[in-house]
Amino acid sequence: MNPALGWGTTTFLLLLAAVVCHGHVERQEQWEEVPQLGESRFGSLWPLPQNVVISPVAFMLRSSSFQIVHSAESSAGPGCSILQSAFRRYFEYMFGYTKNQGGNTKKGQDSEVTELQVWITSADSECDAYPSVTSDESYELTVDQPTAVLKAAKVWGALRGLETFSQLVYEDQYGAKKINKTDVQDFPRFAHRGLLLDSSRHFLPVKVILANLEAMAMNKYNVFHWHIVDDNSFPYESTVFPDLSRKGAYHPYTHIYTPTDVKMVIEFARMRGIRVISEFDTPGHTQSWGKGQMDLLTSCYSGENPTGSFGPVNPILNSTYDFMAKFFKEVSLVFPDTYIHLGGDEVDFTCWKSNPDIQAFMQEHGFDKDFKKLESYYIQKLLDIVGSTKKGYMIWQEVFDNGVKLKPDTVVEVWMGSNYQEELQNVTAAGFSTILSAPWYLDYISYGQDWQRYYKVEPLAFKGTDAQKKLVIGGEACLWGEYVDATNLTPRLWPRASAVAERLWSNQNVTDVGDAYNRLTQHRCRMVARGIPAEPLFVGYCDQEYKGL
Repeated sequence: MNPALGWGTTTFLLLLAAVVCHGHVERQEQWEEVPQLGESRFGSLWPLPQNVVISPVAFMLRSSSFQIVHSAESSAGPGCSILQSAFRRYFEYMFGYTKNQGGNTKKGQDSEVTELQVWITSADSECDAYPSVTSDESYELTVDQPTAVLKAAKVWGALRGLETFSQLVYEDQYGAKKINKTDVQDFPRFAHRGLLLDSSRHFLPVKVILANLEAMAMNKYNVFHWHIVDDNSFPYESTVFPDLSRKGAYHPYTHIYTPTDVKMVIEFARMRGIRVISEFDTPGHTQSWGKGQMDLLTSCYSGENPTGSFGPVNPILNSTYDFMAKFFKEVSLVFPDTYIHLGGDEVDFTCWKSNPDIQAFMQEHGFDKDFKKLESYYIQKLLDIVGSTKKGYMIWQEVFDNGVKLKPDTVVEVWMGSNYQEELQNVTAAGFSTILSAPWYLDYISYGQDWQRYYKVEPLAFKGTDAQKKLVIGGEACLWGEYVDATNLTPRLWPRASAVAERLWSNQNVTDVGDAYNRLTQHRCRMVARGIPAEPLFVGYCDQEYKGL
C-alpha cells in the first residue's frame, strides 16, 4: 500500500480504494467532504433503526432506581440466561463509568424512567437456542415514564432493542443521565450481517476475538465468519487429528484454539445473538494442513523428479476423502451453526500440472488439460461429504463460476473484483442465495474518511428481478490478517466496520453521509467508553477516553 500524503484541512484525499485481499484492481476515489461535527436529529443511534421518532421531552435515568426486568406477560423469565446476562451488561454500559458520580441521587425532581420491561411475545423465546439465518431480530421499543417497554418475538430482537435503548441514553451538561420519549419499530434489512476475521496469518488471542464479538453486538452484526486456518498456520486443535495443530500451528501450545476456547467463543457469541460460521478452506490455502497430515497435499515435480515442495490438496487419492469425511464430521459437531464455509478460492494449478500421477488421472477421466474440471471434481466430492453431515455450506464464488453442482441451499459469497454486480446477477439468476463482501475488504486502509466508501455501497445495485434481489441475504466486512494481529486489529476494524453494519441493517434510503458522520462520531466515542479502542474520525476528544492504554 502507498503511504498516505496529506493535502490540507478542507479537502480529503484521492486514495486507494482496494477491492479485495485475494487480489484486486486498484482505483482512485475522492472522499466527500463531511460537515462540521454536529448533532443529528437521531442522536447517536447506530445503525439507524427502520422507524424512530424521538420527542424533545426528556426523562431522568438514575442508577439507584432504574432496573431492567422481564414483563409479566413475557414467555421468557429469570431462567433465560441470554436476557439475564444482557440486562447486567447493558445496565453496566449505561451506568458503569458514572454510577458513583453525584448529581443523580434525588428522586422526584423530574419525570423519570424507572423501569425497562422486556416482553418476549412468542411462546418459544429461543432462550436456549442458537441464532440462525432465519432468526427474528425485530423489536418495538417505547420509551415513556415511568416505564419503557421493549417487545420482541424472540430473544434475538430483544438483544437488538437493548442496544438501541442503551444508545438513547445520554448525559446532560450536569452529568445527569437522560433519555427522550421515543418510539422505535425496527428490524434488519438483511438477515446475514457478517464480519470475517482471519486467525491464520496472525494468531488472534481469544480475548481479542471476544472483544470484537462485543463490538459486533454494539453494531448489530449477527455473523462471525471465522477464517480459522490457512496456508500459514493451523491453530484449530482437532481432537481427531491432533497433529494438524501440533505441527501446523505457529506454536502447539500458545498459538492454538483448544476445544474449550472454541466453545467459549461460540457461547459468548450466542449470548449476543451472533452466529459462528467456521471456514476451512480447501483445496488451496492448505500448506499448514500438510505438516500434520501425510500425503494430503500434492507433491510438486520438476520434470520427472519431486521438488520437495507441495501444492493444493491431492484430489486423486481415496485417502484424501477418507480424511475429509472424518475431519468435517468433527467440525460439524463442534460448530453448531447450520452452515460451514468450505472456501474453494484461489487454487494454483501449477503443482497439479507438474505431477505425473495427476496428469494420468486427468487423461483417464477425460479432463484433458482443464484443471478447473479437476478442481470441480474435488469440490463436488467434498460438498457431498459435508452434505452428509446435514450441514449447509457456503463457498467463495469460484466454485460457482467453475460449474460445480451445488445444493439448492448453498450460499455463494461474492468477493472478486470491481465487477461484482455482474457476479451477483449471475449467481441469483441461477437461484442461489448470496452474500456480498467484494466492496467491504477492510484490510485495505486509507488516510481520512475511508468509511464513506463502505457506507455508499448499495448491495442491490445490480440488474435483476425482484426475486433475484431477494436472494441477496446480506454481506460481510472482511479483515484479512497479513498485516493485522492483536496489536492493531480492533482499531483498524472499528468504526470502519460500523459503516458496513448500518448499510446491512438500516433502510435502503439511509444514505446521508453528513448525518451518518455526526452519529458515527458519537457511536465511536461510545465504543471507546465501553472499552473498544475504535480509531478516531475527527480531531478532538471523547468525553470518556479509552482506558486500555
